[in-house]
Amino acid sequence: MDAFHIETTHWGSHEIVVLRDTRQNRCVCVARRGATVVSFEQSIDGLMRQLIDGYRDGAELDTRPSSRFAIMVPFANRIDDARYAFDGRNYDTQPNVQGAERAMRHGFVRGVDFDVASAQADADGAHVVFTTSAIRPGAFPGYPFAIDLSIAYTLDANGLSLQACMRNAGDSVAPCFFGWHPYFRAGDTDVDTWELEVPATHLIRTTSDNIPLPGADAFQSLNDAPPSLDFRKPKPIGPTKIDNGYAHLIFDADARARTRLRDPASGLRISMWQERGVVLVFTADTITRDVRRSVAMEPMESMSNAFNRADCADTVRLQPGAERVFRCGVEIDRT
Repeated sequence: MDAFHIETTHWGSHEIVVLRDTRQNRCVCVARRGATVVSFEQSIDGLMRQLIDGYRDGAELDTRPSSRFAIMVPFANRIDDARYAFDGRNYDTQPNVQGAERAMRHGFVRGVDFDVASAQADADGAHVVFTTSAIRPGAFPGYPFAIDLSIAYTLDANGLSLQACMRNAGDSVAPCFFGWHPYFRAGDTDVDTWELEVPATHLIRTTSDNIPLPGADAFQSLNDAPPSLDFRKPKPIGPTKIDNGYAHLIFDADARARTRLRDPASGLRISMWQERGVVLVFTADTITRDVRRSVAMEPMESMSNAFNRADCADTVRLQPGAERVFRCGVEIDRT
């Protein structure tokens, strides 16, 4: 009998696609709303364990607290003052908002119900592809561009992989890049005892609003950064509060950079891999529930506020008719 299976279920009005691996005793649930992973369970020592800190029910999927497992397109994390300039024109993504209320974060598709383009299981894995053409001129203030987006998840013997494909369906060059906002749980305690490894040589320095500093000032060698934020070698998180981006990633022999979270009590290790870009790590100190009970390890194609940065211009430009792919994923093992 094949190890991989796929089925559908519901959280209230929300359709959920369920991917199963019976050999590894893993189960991943993905909602059509936002193409959002809402559960990732695996059998550990005979008991099913939840490895992520996602939404708990359909009501949270509607309100989206802390943007858990958000697909972030056409931009990841923040746009400074909700304004950006692109190809000589200025854009305002919150034209009727003033003062401290101005904040544009995490893209436009968190609340979009994606279509299920395909869902199948075979000998190699369980696969589902979500698509949307919701990003169109007039749909979102300050973004007069057309982006077709597909998000493909595969659960196989190696873990869960994600492939995002962004296609410029318009007639003009568009600014666009990908990010993912997953929260992981390595154990049942708070994060202090867990070990973190971040494969990067530089810290991204930011303002108090978490906007990267201009130009080269944004990049600080970890040799010169606070030692508490240097996780080039795995070490316990301890009391350190982390809400930092890391750049200049270090890649393994398979051309993937792996940010790792490990519970030394059980040996369970969660590795979030990506093929390029930057990674942001957040110890959930300011969220509205379960403070410091999970760690966000966020792969991003480019850094926050990339639409406003000359050094990110080549990364975010998407020509008419062109498409760009970003791959990342999650591996689970015991060490």
